Amino acid sequence: MRLIVSLCRALGLDAASAVSGAVWRALGPFNRRHRRALDNLAKAFPEKTAAERERIARGAWENLGRNMAEGFLLDRLLALPERFEDHATPVFAAARAEGRGLVAVSAHYGNWELGAKSVVEAGFRPMGVYRAIDNPHVDALVRAVREPLYLGGLVPKGPDAPRKLIGHARSGEAVVIMADLRDGRGVEVPFFGRPSRSTPFPAIVARLLDAPLIAGRVVRTKGARFEMQCERIDVARTDDRDADVLAATAAVAALFERWIRERPEQWMWSMGRWR
Repeated sequence: MRLIVSLCRALGLDAASAVSGAVWRALGPFNRRHRRALDNLAKAFPEKTAAERERIARGAWENLGRNMAEGFLLDRLLALPERFEDHATPVFAAARAEGRGLVAVSAHYGNWELGAKSVVEAGFRPMGVYRAIDNPHVDALVRAVREPLYLGGLVPKGPDAPRKLIGHARSGEAVVIMADLRDGRGVEVPFFGRPSRSTPFPAIVARLLDAPLIAGRVVRTKGARFEMQCERIDVARTDDRDADVLAATAAVAALFERWIRERPEQWMWSMGRWR
């Protein structure tokens, strides 16, 4: 892993992103998860031909490869504001002015590692949650790369994570959650016309704290250049808590679906979203 990091840094941002993307595009179809990606694409886009779905899957592998290289050069990328067209920071800044904390959700779309950038620039100290890597040395390396964007800390998934995230949001700060993964214990909402279990946690926290719930995405526009976008999600607060949480969770899934349909090659199709 350290050798790969050194190689990426030696190549430079644009070359490392392009080379890594090309390698992943070529090798991705030989990964056992490629079949899952094609199966997911068939469920989401039954009207597309097999060739079209193959093209999208290969594009998703390329995007993933670019993300890997750009992640190892995150410090350099963040020092180049001209590479970002940021429409999200003003929305997050308005939420900051409300003084009630923030629940930000995103999907594995575009370069999602940059998703917290606009949250930081709006004045928050975001806390994120992540899945710890089994190898402790690789885990430490990846954490070191990502921590500059998570000034409130990175919390590994586990029984203590919800309490820490809620406490951080309650203090008036932001929590950033990837909300497009399948959650076997989550609530069932429509996603590409099929029922899929999604995490209700962001909606629960937003409703509990009366905090804004905002979904953001980082669109890859060309190479290592990006556009930051976000939309606020309404969270009802009626006498029926479960119905409010379900409606907000479904709204998040619907927004993700709309975004993915716009640029399907920028989403990570290789994960198990449906069962």
